[in-house]
Amino acid sequence: MISKWSEWKRYPRAGKGENIEAPISPGIYEVRFAGSGALHSFGAVDNVAQALSQLAGGSKSWFGRREANRLPELEYRTCATSTRADAKAAAERMIGRRETYMSGAA
Repeated sequence: MISKWSEWKRYPRAGKGENIEAPISPGIYEVRFAGSGALHSFGAVDNVAQALSQLAGGSKSWFGRREANRLPELEYRTCATSTRADAKAAAERMIGRRETYMSGAA
């Protein structure tokens, strides 16, 4: 079973004590650039909250310290599903619809 998409939320900034609000269950996530709306990342995963938190990982410097967060302003939304198979099927349908739309727009 597939739920509805959440509203778009601003991606939390590291070091500000902000948290990701996402299901700890299978589902789909979509991350976009806030300024342009262009797609940053998309996926069907076993744990949506964990997948989104791993996107925020900054790179490490030579001395093992985390560099300042250089991620652009991002927004994300999520859609919970009952199983990963449901999430994968829904993601494939979405990709197919986007490809159809883009081929008609070209």
